[in-house]
Amino acid sequence: MTDYPEKTCSIDRLVNHPRLVDAVLAGKKTQQRRNGVYAYPGEEFELKDKKFRVVGLRQESLADMTDEEAQAEGFPNLEAYLGLIKKMHGGMDIDLEGKVWVHEFEAV
Repeated sequence: MTDYPEKTCSIDRLVNHPRLVDAVLAGKKTQQRRNGVYAYPGEEFELKDKKFRVVGLRQESLADMTDEEAQAEGFPNLEAYLGLIKKMHGGMDIDLEGKVWVHEFEAV
């Protein structure tokens, strides 16, 4: 997919939780899933004076996630990732078939 929809939020909000920022800076997080598009491939963002470039953007369902992808999100496994999502959203039911945008990035 190369025809991306309009952004729903700015790139500076792609990774903003302190624990997740630390995981990116430590090289343990290379993906961020969001309900909308926050950045396009080629765009750069900065975390604590270190630059990162978005290298991929795709849409997939949470049901398509693997433990490896949860690790790329900075979590030990898929169960831990989904547990945090449920906790962050007040224990609501998570639609595993709902589509999210996967932003992949790397240090510049």
